[in-house]
Formats: sequence, structure tokens, C-alpha cells
Amino acid sequence: MPERPALSCAYHWRLHRILFLYVLGVAGFIAAMLWAEGRGLSRHWIGPIFLFSTVMVYAAIGVYSRTSNAEEYFVAGRRIPPLYNGMAAAADWMSAASFISLSGALYLQGFSGAGTQPGGLAYVLGWTGGFCLVGMLIAPYLRAMNLYTVPDFFQARFGGRWPRIIAALAAITCSFTYVVAQIYGVGLIAARLTGVQFEIGIMLGLGGVLLCSFLGGMRAITWTQVAQYVVILLAFMLPVSWLAYKQLGTPWAQAAYTQQLGKIAQMEQQLLSSEAEQSVIEAYRTRAQVLQAKLRDVPNVLAAERQALSEHIRELRTSSGNIGAIMAASRELAAMPKDEAAARERWTRELREAYERAKPLGGMPLQSQPFAGDPHGTPEEQKIYEESRRNFLALMFCLMVGTAGLPHLLTRYYTAPSVSAARSSVAWTLFFIGLLYLGAPALAVLVKYEVMSNLVGASFDALPNWIAQWSRVDASLLAVEDINGDGILQFGEIRMGADLIMLVTPELGGMPYVVSGLVAAGGLAAALSTADGLLLTISNALVRDLYFQERQRLEAGRARKRRISPEQRVILSKFALLLVALSAAFVAARRSSDILPMVSASFSLAASAFVPAMVMGIFWRGTTRTGAVAGMLAGLAVTVYYMVAHVPGLQGALPTMLRGEALWWGIQPISAGVFGVPLGFAVTLLVSWLERQRAAACTKLEKTLN
Repeated sequence: MPERPALSCAYHWRLHRILFLYVLGVAGFIAAMLWAEGRGLSRHWIGPIFLFSTVMVYAAIGVYSRTSNAEEYFVAGRRIPPLYNGMAAAADWMSAASFISLSGALYLQGFSGAGTQPGGLAYVLGWTGGFCLVGMLIAPYLRAMNLYTVPDFFQARFGGRWPRIIAALAAITCSFTYVVAQIYGVGLIAARLTGVQFEIGIMLGLGGVLLCSFLGGMRAITWTQVAQYVVILLAFMLPVSWLAYKQLGTPWAQAAYTQQLGKIAQMEQQLLSSEAEQSVIEAYRTRAQVLQAKLRDVPNVLAAERQALSEHIRELRTSSGNIGAIMAASRELAAMPKDEAAARERWTRELREAYERAKPLGGMPLQSQPFAGDPHGTPEEQKIYEESRRNFLALMFCLMVGTAGLPHLLTRYYTAPSVSAARSSVAWTLFFIGLLYLGAPALAVLVKYEVMSNLVGASFDALPNWIAQWSRVDASLLAVEDINGDGILQFGEIRMGADLIMLVTPELGGMPYVVSGLVAAGGLAAALSTADGLLLTISNALVRDLYFQERQRLEAGRARKRRISPEQRVILSKFALLLVALSAAFVAARRSSDILPMVSASFSLAASAFVPAMVMGIFWRGTTRTGAVAGMLAGLAVTVYYMVAHVPGLQGALPTMLRGEALWWGIQPISAGVFGVPLGFAVTLLVSWLERQRAAACTKLEKTLN
């Protein structure tokens, strides 16, 4: 016994020494790349070097940490110190949504969100505040039970199979939605770093994910995430500090960026009164009118356009013979909608976009306005103000409660040595996340100032090369269009996606290309770290919580039972992980949505499925199995229904009579958990109370009869 503290101290110092050497190695690698770029290293080599070097480091950690021991594979042996658990949880948490898209959301939506895009600071407040709920309500109590997965809690607390089955299916649903967004981010970054196609970029990044999670499970994932957090921190802090020093003369962006808010407010007013910006608005209104006319007679317009383009190609071939013009016209013809339904869908989407771009500032709100609308304006403005404020609070609620219910995050605290270590791990997680989240609003403001002061007003002939390069990666990320024909780039002619802002910051700020490679490597690390944990959660739910539990139940009545070894569980979990990873890559390759909305939806699902039954099961002994099942199903059902019924791309999955016409109290679908969570609590409480009353009445009747 006296030797254990010494062993523990030696273990900690060994970890500190390894981390120190790793940080020195990363810093030395960045310095070497800066030196090589200064000596003439081509940009075409810098991106691939960053991609393959970082992925190979993570893969080496995964290979070194490989294990077949169940305790090590599922919960890393329950011996991760709080400091490193906090770093790993922060890396797990700094997903592609946080690293890539959070600053972009603050750039596009302002600090309060706008219209149909509630967000802004709601993401920062919701995601950070959620860890307070994790530390106070969930993590210590789950760790005290020595569990492996979140569905394990439902089986241990409520008994029976249905609580576990529902929890496992819910874990798979919300985690799969989340992991698709991460793999989309992986493909996006890998494609930009290497120049390969988006789909090939997905497979390159996916190889790094599998090498880490497939071989060593939670043990490998933990130490990989610690290494990834170092890269994420450097990749985030370096560009934001560089921009702050360039604009304000100080690297402390978090303390100084408010100076730029006043300048941005003045620039926004100048843009609102600019004649050139007004001409852009009129041009988009004209485009919207043309699209409306097309939608009135889709079949004839489509046929006429196809015929006119075919005749134009024929004329080019017979007259000028210009190969370039012929190829361009042929590509335009091939890109036309194939049928009436496709044409209607495309023109409707373009119509919505044209109307959005026809608004002042390209549809973007003022950066620092409290909420959309005006509380003292017209009835319509007052309504917009109330809905904007309501959606801000609803999204913040869903993100906070969803954080307390995400299975891959809660599993992270199973790896702590003790209950007190689990609490300390949450505190360290908050610290490491705060280092990054405090810089996200600063980065959004500094980037917007850079765009307004240096990019707007530039000639289209003199635009930097990175604009064309990012446009080729994905036109929905970045597009510029001289719609008013003046040859000058106006603010309303720039369309930037939220997933782009962080990645393009180094090139926008004129930094060395090595910084661009570092930022992309940080985004890749953020996406990979979260994808690792999510894939392990899904595979564990499929194999441990569904397959093996049901197999044991079926064999319970047999005289001769086949023993399932821990090694068999680990092997099957690995193959399930591989299958899930390939399925998520297939879905991500369809590019069906932006990262941030996909991630936000998974939070609503996790909040409504897990939190009511979990919190009541921990703090109220009267919670029954039937009450927990009813609450989980009710909360999850109303959340899924609200999302499906009010998202245009998903409404076709419902009968016409069930499709949502109007939003409930103006709440957007990504905040559907604001309905599911209260309903889950109410149903769990009511059903549990009724069941206990019924049981008490039966007991009283039996005593009377006896």
C-alpha cells in the first residue's frame, strides 16, 4: 500500500514528460515548415505534409495503444488522470462544428442569430454551460456505478431490456447524425489540403480515424485526443492572435477585439446606404422575379432552355469552332435539370437564395445587434424580435441539456480513476474548452473587419487566388458573383459558408501558407477526435448493448450456455466500428447539409432521449421502469416528429396530414428538444407516479383481503 502513491506520482510525471516533449515536437515541426516555406517549399507540398504528418502521428499512437483487453478497450482501464481526461474530453468536444463552424456562425448570424438561423452566442453559452450540468447532475453518479456505456445505466437502474434497447437505439441515432457531420468536415479539409476530390478526402481522413479507434478503443482514442488537442489549440490561437496583432497591435484578441465592433458598426451603416450595394440588391430581386416566372411553367421553360442551349452549341460548332466555348456550353447543358421535378426543386432553392441575398448586407444581421426585429417597432417587427429571442433561448437550452446527454461525452468520464477524479475532469474540460471558446467571437469580428476593409471594393480581376481555389472545392462554401456588372466586389456579392470562415482566415489575413496548413490540420484533428469517440459509442451500442445482451437473454433458458469471452466482444466491436464508419462516409459524401445544423439536431435528440429519465433515475427513487420507457419514447417521438415535419427535405417522409405547416411558437426545427425534454420529464413523472399508486393500492387490497 505505501508504494501506490509513489507509483501514481511516477505515472503522472511520465505523462507530463511525454506531453512536454510532444508539444516541443509540434512547435519544432511548425517552425521547420515556416523555414522551409521561406526557403521556397511549394504550397502544393505544405498541405499534404501537414495532413499526412498529423494523421501518421495519430495512427502511431493508435498502434502503440492497441489492446484486446475489454477494460482497456471500453474505458481505458479507468486510470486516466483528470488533467488528461479534460484535454481528451475537450478535443472530443471541439468537433468540426466547434472548430470549423462556430466562428462562421458568429460571422454570418451575428451575436444573436438571425431569422431562421438562431444561434450566435447561443452556441458558445449552450455548449459551455452544458458542462456545468454534466459535472453537477450526471458524470459523478455514472462513474460511481463502474459502467461501460450509457445504456448500461438504464439497464442497471431500471432493469429489463426495453430501457437498455431504447437507450442504445437513441445513442446510435444521435451519434450517427453527429459523426456524419465530422466525416463531412474531414473530407472538406482533406480535399483542400491535398487537392483531391471531396470523396477521396473523406476516405483519406477515415483511414486515420480507423487506425486510432479500431486498434485500441478508448485507450488509443484517449491519448490520440490529448495529442489532437495540442494541435487544435495551436491551430486556433495562432491565426486569431495574428489577426489581432495585425489590426490592433496586441495578440490578446479576446481582450481587444471589442474595439473592432464599433468600426464594423460604422462600416455596416455605410454599406446600408451604398448605391453599389443597393444595385446588388436590385439585381437579386430581378433574378428572383425571373425564377418566379420559370416556376409558373416549369415544363415549357425547361424544354425551351434545353433547346436554346443545344442550338447555341450547334452554332458554335459550325461557325467559330471554339473548343473552349463548346466545352463550357456542353457542361452547362449537362448540368441542367434532368426532369421537371429536379428543375422545380433547383429553381425553388435558387429563388429562396435570391430573396435572401436581396436583403441588406446579403441577408446577414448587424454583428452586434441584440436580436432581430424591434421591440418598439411595428407589430411585425415586434413579432420578429420575440421569435428571435425565443429561438436564441430555445437553442441554448437544447445545447446545454443535450451536452448532459451525449453518450460519447459521458463515456469519457467512465475512464476517470474515481468519482472525485470525474468531477475534476469536468472542471479541466471546461478550462480547456474555455481557452478556445473565448476566442471564437473575437475571430468572427476580426475576420468580418478584414473582409469589409480589404476584400470589399476590390476589382474582380485582382481577387486573391484562394477565392477560386475554395470555390472549386465546394461552390456552397464560397462564391462571388459580379451580379451588378460594375467589376467591383460588393459585400452583397460575397457568399461564404459557415464551414469556411475559420479555414480561410490565414489566407484572408495574409499569413504564411504554413498557418493555413496548421489551421486545416487543427480542423482535421477536431473532426477526427470527435469521430473516434462517436464511432466507438455506436459500435459499443450495437455489439455490447444490443447484440450480446439479447444473445445472453435468449440463451438464459438453455441448459448449455456458450461463454462469450471479453476478447470476442472487443473483436466484434471493432468490426461494427468499421461498418459504421463506412456507412457514415457514404452519407457524408452526399453533402446533404452544413455541419452546424446536423450537430445541433443531434443535441436535441440526445437531450430528449436521455436526460429526463437519466436525471430522474438518479435523483428520484420513485422513477419506475415503465415511466422511464414512456418518458424516453414520448420525448424522442415529439422531437423527431417536429424535425421531420418542419424540415423541407424530410417532409416527404410523412403523410400529407402530418406535415407541419406552421412552426410551434416560431421555434426552429434544430431546437426541437425544447418540446421533447419537458414532455419526457412530465411523462416519466406521471407514469411513475401512477404506477406506484397502482402498486400501493394493490398492496393495500392484498392486506385487506388477508
